[in-house]
Amino acid sequence: MLKMTSLRRLVHSRVLLHLSESPGVHSSLPRCARLLSTSSRCRTVMPAWVIDKYGSNEVLRFTKNASFPIINYPNEVIVKVFAAGLSPIDVAMRGGYGAATLSMKRDPLNIKQSGSEFPLVLGRDVSGVIMECGLDVKHFREGDEVWAAIPPWKQGSLAEFVLLSANEVSHKPKCLSHIEAAAIPYVATTAWSALVNTGGLRKDNCANKRILILGGSGGVGTFAVQMVKAWGAHVTVTCSQNAEQFLRGLGADHVVDYTAGPVEEPLSALEKFDLILDNVGGDTESWALKLLKPWSGAKYVTLVTPFMQNTDRLGVADGMMQSAATVASKALKHLMKGVHYRWGFFAPSGCALDEIRDMVDAKQIRPVVEETFSFSQVPQAFEKVEKGHARGKTVVQISKGGDDV
Repeated sequence: MLKMTSLRRLVHSRVLLHLSESPGVHSSLPRCARLLSTSSRCRTVMPAWVIDKYGSNEVLRFTKNASFPIINYPNEVIVKVFAAGLSPIDVAMRGGYGAATLSMKRDPLNIKQSGSEFPLVLGRDVSGVIMECGLDVKHFREGDEVWAAIPPWKQGSLAEFVLLSANEVSHKPKCLSHIEAAAIPYVATTAWSALVNTGGLRKDNCANKRILILGGSGGVGTFAVQMVKAWGAHVTVTCSQNAEQFLRGLGADHVVDYTAGPVEEPLSALEKFDLILDNVGGDTESWALKLLKPWSGAKYVTLVTPFMQNTDRLGVADGMMQSAATVASKALKHLMKGVHYRWGFFAPSGCALDEIRDMVDAKQIRPVVEETFSFSQVPQAFEKVEKGHARGKTVVQISKGGDDV
């Protein structure tokens, strides 16, 4: 009986495959039959850098047998990766940062065993070409050049191909190479989420506002400086002395050197600010909110939050409760003083990248690539990011040009 059932399934699948390849029949097939792929690019494995456990740089492993991505939902696309950007989040994730929260996001019902995320591919930025589209994808076609910021709970871009939702993807700026484009998406969507979604800034309300960016020379800082300056804001940044001219070249109006002493002293002597973006964390909260204009809607937005540490340490439920209590108490405390306290988070958004693409093509924003590595040099690229004190982004070239598409 079992053999007969298996035989019927085999015959049925062969019939559907034959019908799907026959002209004039494809459109009349049921939905399950149309999901069959007859692409000549059918593959099961691909080269990638993966980790099989959390740890230091030694856990990085190159393999030619990483699982090839498969479209499971009709709004998904497969992208051939030309270049991948590395961020501090990749170094942190390599060490297990956010493991509990990200595991819950990957497997909300807790069906899979612990460690099911491995082998895990890191890399949050991608620039490449659409290779295959799900049935409901309308805005992209095979061969389109795209860029995207990959959510941390998904497999990353340090591989030959990556699977994404179409709403996370945007057409790449025409004026940029893939290496240049890979330096922007993750920091751009993080800055956009913090400044626009949380901070309430827009291109039509930003003119003449005073913005302070703490930690201006990293990936998020260099992008944020350019974006709010393009929208007409007055921008003050903190950085080391050797980054001053670099940030002035990006549009910063005033630069404060944090190596010359406590930055709160020279910053307190300046006119107060409408918004502060904190990329530094630490003890900045103890003095930074005093620099805001009181009772005017001014906001302090920090990207350095204890949310992931809380969920890793206490578990997802207790960690989220602890985080909610912390942010609520701080928000109330500072609201009594006339300023707003907020946490900012990365949020993937193809729509935000559409807006950013237009700014890049209009020459209002330029990529800041500090160093480029080959696909074989991924461990060295991680070491570079891990050292900190960045002057832009570290990018890995996965494949060259588009001749092999």
